[in-house]
Amino acid sequence: MSQGRIELLQKMLEEDPSDAFCRYGMAQEYLKAGDTVAAVAWFDKTIEVDIDYCYAYYHKARALQLAQRLDEACQCLRVGLERARTAGDSHAISEISSFLDELT
Repeated sequence: MSQGRIELLQKMLEEDPSDAFCRYGMAQEYLKAGDTVAAVAWFDKTIEVDIDYCYAYYHKARALQLAQRLDEACQCLRVGLERARTAGDSHAISEISSFLDELT
């Protein structure tokens, strides 16, 4: 985990706590460091401010998969797939569907 990136993202979040991109960035930094618990929490915080942030569902499911929480990962992907359909994001639909197929 890049401490410099974490500090930068924290500073940006202090300025705008509802910035979904920064929250997503925090999640990715924790995921890269192997801290799946913190990563999942930050992906949840991302979704909390932007329910249609489709890749937050995808990468949250990856974190859950790494933590051997496969049922939760599948459920996350199902929700993400619905959100991607609602948002009309065909690329996210394809990637989330493929990952769900891989896990089931």
